[in-house]
Amino acid sequence: MYRNLKLNYWWSVMKLDLANYIERCVTCLQVKAEHQRPYGSLQPLSIPEWKWDNITMEFVTKLSKTLQGHDTMWVIVNRLTKCVHFLAMQETLPIEKLAKLYIDEVVSRHGVPQSIMSDRDSRFTSNFWASLQKELGTRLNMITAYHPQTDGQSERTIQTLKDMLRSCVIDFGGSCDSHLPLVEFAYNNS
Repeated sequence: MYRNLKLNYWWSVMKLDLANYIERCVTCLQVKAEHQRPYGSLQPLSIPEWKWDNITMEFVTKLSKTLQGHDTMWVIVNRLTKCVHFLAMQETLPIEKLAKLYIDEVVSRHGVPQSIMSDRDSRFTSNFWASLQKELGTRLNMITAYHPQTDGQSERTIQTLKDMLRSCVIDFGGSCDSHLPLVEFAYNNS
């Protein structure tokens, strides 16, 4: 906020005034979540050499149903640039439609990644998904929550997504479906 305001405005106690404003902002107080450090020492992953070559993906389930019946968010993060795709869906989406959604939203825009880091969701460990990854030539790395070999990027992105969606619902009311493309744009351009 400070960086954006200082482009057009300035006053002597600007940073202090902004900090006080944010500290008392009702929406910010309702959205703010506590963050705990993951257990164990982190072992850094290798730095990707090209965008969308290495991605992480996770499902955020048990969300409140939107007007279009979505109750799950598929979060796909590019490990190099930190750009994301937030895909709203139903938790019961068949694996064939999940694969089509993945190809339509990720592969068609960015190509086939070299590696995917994912939690052990049953959709990723299914025979169909494993065979699709083999055919595409992608290495699928399974991880567990707070595993020392991961960078925590998906978890942090998911927390930010939840905060942004909560803020949209508080400020604009109703369903977050209509705001999801703008949330993705705002995240990718922050």
